[in-house]
Amino acid sequence: MDAPDLKAPDYYINRELSFLEFNERVLALAFDETSPLLERLKFLCISSSNLDEFFEIRVAGLKHLQELGSAQLAPDALSIPEQLEAIHGRAVRLVSDQYRCLNEVLLPALHTAGIHLVGNADWTAETRAWLEQYFKLEVEPVLSPLGLDPARPFPRIQNKSLNFIVRLAGKDAFGRNSELAIVQAPRSLPRVVPVAQASGQRPLVLLTSIVQSFVTRLFPGIEVLGCYQFRVTRNSDLFVDEEEIDDLRRALEGELAHRRYGEAVRLEISRDCPDDMGAFLLRQFALADLDLYRMPGPVNLNRLSAIYDLVQRPDLKYPLFTPGIPQELATTGGRDLFADIRQDDVLLHHPYQSFAPVMDLVRHAATDPQVLAIKQTLYRTGADSPMVDALVAAAQAGKDVTVIVELRARFDEEANIELSSRLQEAGAHVMYGVVGFKTHAKLTLIVRRESDGIRRYCHIGTGNYHPRTARAYTDYGLFTCDKGIGEDVHELFLQLTSLTQTPELQQLLQSPFGLHRAIIEKVDREAEHARAGRRARIIAKMNALVDPQAIEALYRASRAGVKVDLIVRGICGLRPGIPGVSENITVRSIIGRFLEHSRVFFFANDAEPELYCASADWMERNFYRRVEVAFPINRATHRARILEDLDVYLADNVQAWQLTADGLYHRASPDGGPAVCAQEKLLARYAAGSGFSL
Repeated sequence: MDAPDLKAPDYYINRELSFLEFNERVLALAFDETSPLLERLKFLCISSSNLDEFFEIRVAGLKHLQELGSAQLAPDALSIPEQLEAIHGRAVRLVSDQYRCLNEVLLPALHTAGIHLVGNADWTAETRAWLEQYFKLEVEPVLSPLGLDPARPFPRIQNKSLNFIVRLAGKDAFGRNSELAIVQAPRSLPRVVPVAQASGQRPLVLLTSIVQSFVTRLFPGIEVLGCYQFRVTRNSDLFVDEEEIDDLRRALEGELAHRRYGEAVRLEISRDCPDDMGAFLLRQFALADLDLYRMPGPVNLNRLSAIYDLVQRPDLKYPLFTPGIPQELATTGGRDLFADIRQDDVLLHHPYQSFAPVMDLVRHAATDPQVLAIKQTLYRTGADSPMVDALVAAAQAGKDVTVIVELRARFDEEANIELSSRLQEAGAHVMYGVVGFKTHAKLTLIVRRESDGIRRYCHIGTGNYHPRTARAYTDYGLFTCDKGIGEDVHELFLQLTSLTQTPELQQLLQSPFGLHRAIIEKVDREAEHARAGRRARIIAKMNALVDPQAIEALYRASRAGVKVDLIVRGICGLRPGIPGVSENITVRSIIGRFLEHSRVFFFANDAEPELYCASADWMERNFYRRVEVAFPINRATHRARILEDLDVYLADNVQAWQLTADGLYHRASPDGGPAVCAQEKLLARYAAGSGFSL
């Protein structure tokens, strides 16, 4: 039988549709009655936020290519118009599921639990009186209704802002006919308002209900015939011609001001909005019918996340846990991290184990008189970052501090510009990476003078230096003073700061240079082992798998008899289980309390197993357009520990979804056997005081 063409479109899943499938899995947790109620509401909000970003970036990118006349085909052979049409159909179903979840499942469940989000039809006289006063004192003073006529054109509408289009009848003070007006809700107004009542009840009311109920106060003497909410989503990808600028930071600051008013890509309107008004709005934003979405509820579900913080109900949230501390830090009780790291490498698994040692290492380095220099990459770290505080303290203490700040970390650009200013003012050397390549690697290098000479201490991780997300994202981090790794990290910082030639690395794998080639070679090597009858196995865990060459290599390995287990949280372009192509490949996605973020690549390699952790997914952008690092786990006990973790993920039958050859995911089930929830098992394994037990 002839060998199959591994590039055939039938063997690939469209990445855009795969993302929407992922978002359906997130939404499924909002329907899941085994999860705490307020956490389910949060999952609904996450699915809404994910969909927003999808339109802002991915759909906007496709529309831009379409405008340029691109005939580019996806690996599954769909053209751009075909993708946009398929996206619309899938997104309509997703939106329908989101509002069904809200209206038919979550709101009744919240009501039963004593949390009342009440619409104006259910307001008591006391509630209405309180809200009318609230509107008069807090809302009306900041609203500016804008009438529409030839002298007053349609206003600029900010990206994802809440707006109302109002139909009017009558004449204004100048005798002009009033037909339409726009009311924009400032972002400063809370979208969920708790009502204070003498009875002690505190019902929650949406700002949309308040404005629609009292909008007549904004138009005295004019009849209000209808008031309908709408929201426009705009292209939010920043474009900077890096070859034509000489100050990236200043250019990005200028672009950020324009992001709020990029090209429109989606219009959301309330379900009761008349067709003619919907058509009017589409014309204002130069959008087509395919870009219109009618919402049976608030047009921005993500704003309901405020309820999670407003309602103090621990019984309706995940139980708290205390992250554990690795045994390797027991030597000094964490008081001398440099001594602990000299003793041996230290492996951290967040959020099950604390992120505090990472913070402590930089804080200790800032005050240690033997430390000469600290170098770090920052991709996302938060606006009020304690990591930046430690680096500022180090610079002020006279240490040589060098920070590579990635200004183009999507939606964190403004925060990163601000923190780079703080660092520069403290005397740190701040660089913005390499033109044309995002610096996504997670690296810290501490240079210390010791009795036997200069020693380099490193932290390398799969996640960001962000203490808040370290409590919610699963990631691995490694402390090491291994000489080869230290020299590699040193060379990488030289490359990033002084633009030297690409170094010959001893242990690390780096993109955009050798990482892609190394991954393909290691996958092909497993295929050679399998053909020769030697031990061969691949386990790879990542956020996304869409690189066609990597998928082809995995197909080759499967055909050679290699057992390939993939744990891919989000987008996956590979089809498992195709006879003669991928029958030896399994793909599963874990969606749960924590965002699966770690990237781990295991290759059995006969009798010499290799295991890498990395900052990179298997995507073309990570392989070719980013600075990424994969680092080896050299200590055998650490490799065994990570493999045990991977085995738990592969055994999960509670939060796992299995991908089949048709491109659909099916939720795993215990089927009468013992339930295995990987995240709960890992909490029990690593966390202190988690409340979970094996």
